Amino acid sequence: MRIIGGHIKGVRLSPPTNLPVRPTTDLAKEALFNILENSVTWDETDALDLFSGTGNISLELASRGVRSVLSVEVHGKCCAYINTQKSKYHLEQMKIVKADVLKFITTCRQSFDFIFADPPYDLPQLPLLPKLLFDHNLVRQNGLFVLEHPTTRKVSQHPNFVEQRSYGYSSFSFFECS
Repeated sequence: MRIIGGHIKGVRLSPPTNLPVRPTTDLAKEALFNILENSVTWDETDALDLFSGTGNISLELASRGVRSVLSVEVHGKCCAYINTQKSKYHLEQMKIVKADVLKFITTCRQSFDFIFADPPYDLPQLPLLPKLLFDHNLVRQNGLFVLEHPTTRKVSQHPNFVEQRSYGYSSFSFFECS
């Protein structure tokens, strides 16, 4: 894994092998950020990274200069790794919260310009994530939510669904609040 853009571009991330994660591949992440580059003004963006895992996406967002990024992850070792990287690269706009993502969504009183979620692919509630985020007003007006999911799982039935981009077994589904 590597950071592909921003002020720490090129940094290689080497998380411990015992973390319970499935990181977004560099190829898929690069494709995603190429799409986002045309629609997101990073320094005006408050971001939320759900199911943060290694912090791969959070670190990428911070490197690109987002105003703030909140990383939510339930596993303590993952949170510790993200915190270490945050400190190492002086990414002060990052905040890490150790919490169950589904519970966090229902209690969060903040809204965001950009939300990324990369849940475990076998999460039963995966198709409900768009509904939960929009019902709890976590996506700001003109905000964007991107859900990474297995290509075989369909999430396009939500009214805020815009498009799906597939990269082999993984897909990104885009939802807008307009």
